[in-house]
Amino acid sequence: MSEHDRSSREGGPAITRRALVVGGIAAGAAAAGLKGAEGAEPGALAGSAAPSQTSAFPFEEATIHDLSRAMASGEHTARSIAEAYLERIERLDRSGPNAVIEIDPDALAIAAALDAERKEKGPRGPLHGIPVLIKDNIATADRMETTAGSLALLGAKPARDAGVVERLRAAGAVILAKSNLSEWANFRSSRSTSGFSGRGGQTRNPYALDRSPSGSSSGTGAGISANFAAVGIGTETDGSIVSPSSANGLVGIKPTVGRLSRAGIIPIAASQDTPGPMARTVADAAILLAALAGSDPADPATAGAPGPLGEIDSLLDPRGLDGARIGVVRSQGFGRHPAVDLAVEAALDAMRRAGAVIVDPVELAWPADIRDAELQVLLYEFKDGLEKYFASLGPSAPVKTMRELIAWNDGNRDREMPWFG
Repeated sequence: MSEHDRSSREGGPAITRRALVVGGIAAGAAAAGLKGAEGAEPGALAGSAAPSQTSAFPFEEATIHDLSRAMASGEHTARSIAEAYLERIERLDRSGPNAVIEIDPDALAIAAALDAERKEKGPRGPLHGIPVLIKDNIATADRMETTAGSLALLGAKPARDAGVVERLRAAGAVILAKSNLSEWANFRSSRSTSGFSGRGGQTRNPYALDRSPSGSSSGTGAGISANFAAVGIGTETDGSIVSPSSANGLVGIKPTVGRLSRAGIIPIAASQDTPGPMARTVADAAILLAALAGSDPADPATAGAPGPLGEIDSLLDPRGLDGARIGVVRSQGFGRHPAVDLAVEAALDAMRRAGAVIVDPVELAWPADIRDAELQVLLYEFKDGLEKYFASLGPSAPVKTMRELIAWNDGNRDREMPWFG
C-alpha cells in the first residue's frame, strides 16, 4: 500500500503518517513545555522544521523492502543504514519520545560483518542488514543489559540470547538497541504509568509528547513510529503489543501463544505471554513474524508449533480475507468516541470489500468475574515465572525472589517508584 493510499482522505488533500507525527509532536510539546534537540521544537523529529520540507534523514518511513533494495543496489550498506538510524536516535530521542533505553555498542561492527557476508555470499534473507529495536525484557547475551526497565537487574547477565533474538541474528538482522517499556511489562501496581520504568524514565507518544504511548511495549511502539529502526519486537500478555501499536500508529501482532519462543523473556504469565512484531506496514510485520516463528526446545509451549509460515507472498494475499467470518462485538468498545467509531466502520467496510463476511453484531457472554479470575492466574504465574527467570541468572543475580525484589523497590522507591507507591 502506498503512502498516499495509507493517508489520503476522499475529497481532501493527502497527509502522510509522518506529517501527522511531526505536527502532533510540535503541538504536544508546546502544550507540555518541551523543547526538541538543540532547543528546537520537537517537530524537528522528522529532520525538518515543517512537514513539507525534505528531511535530512534518508530512510523516512522506509520499509524492509526499501532498505533491502538500497543494499542490493549498493546505494547503501547495512553499516550506513545503522549509522543513520543511530544518529537519528542520538539527535532526537531524549528530547522527544524517549523510546530507547540502551544502544548496542556492537551494532555497527555487526552491520559491517553482515555487509562483508553479503558481498561474499549474498543475503541470508529479507532481514539481512535490517535494523531492529527489541523490548528490554528480551534477553541478549551481549554487552547490553536485560532489565525489564528495573534498576534492580542492572548487571544481571543472561546466559543466552532469547529464542527470538537467536532467530533475529540467524536472519541477519541488526539489533540496534533495546527499547524502554512499562517496567516489569506493567505488572507491578494498579497505579502504574504506561511507558515508565525506573531505568528508562517516561516514554512519550511521538504523535503528541504530552500523551500516553500506551504499553507495556511503549518504547518499541514510540521508537518504530518515530523511525528509530525499521521494525521492532514487543511482548504481550494482555494488550501490550496491540495497544501501543494502536496508540502509535503501527501494525502490531500478538501471535498465538507457542508460535514464537518465549525463552529468555522476563515473564508475567506462561499461559498468556508471547513476543510479537511491531511495524509501520502489514508487509513488514508479516516478514518479521515469519522470521521469528518456530519451535524452541527451551520453550515447551512451542513443541507443537506448526512449521515455517511459508513464503511472504502467501501471507500477503490480497484476497486472503475471502470467506473469513469476522464478528463485531458492539457491546465492547463502541460508542465512546465518534471519530473512533467512524474509523472502525471504515475498517469494517474495507474488510467487506476484501471478501470478508462481517457478522454484526455478535453478542458474547462475559462472566462477571472473568477479570478477577484472570488476575489470580497472572499473580500466581508471575511469581513462579519471575523466580525461575532469576534462577536462570545464576547465583550472582541481584535479586532471587519476589520478596527480595519488593524489598529492593522499597529501599529504592525514590528512583523506582517516583509516581506511585
